[in-house]
Amino acid sequence: MQNAELIKLLNEELPVCIAANESWQQIQQQLAKYINTLLQNDFNRLVTYLYRIDVSEQKLKTLLQQNTGKNAGDVIADLIIERQLQKIKTRRQYNQGQHSFDDEEKW
Repeated sequence: MQNAELIKLLNEELPVCIAANESWQQIQQQLAKYINTLLQNDFNRLVTYLYRIDVSEQKLKTLLQQNTGKNAGDVIADLIIERQLQKIKTRRQYNQGQHSFDDEEKW
């Protein structure tokens, strides 16, 4: 279920077309490939996507510095996936009513 939600969210927020039956590894590889293309050809667009997805700039800088031998597209793809999974978790919690508000706080 979470795979499907992740793929749906990625396809909505980025101009990628990840098939619904992809594995975690395939999702990460396709996303990393797209990120590498942006790194080489349209860095400004990548920055816009990272901002819109709400990837932590400080976390990104730290991870890139710590993983200098690793492909930057892989590092960024992992961060995007992590952030999207956080969004899915938050939405599930909210939809399950784990946030209780009194009638005065509801609008």
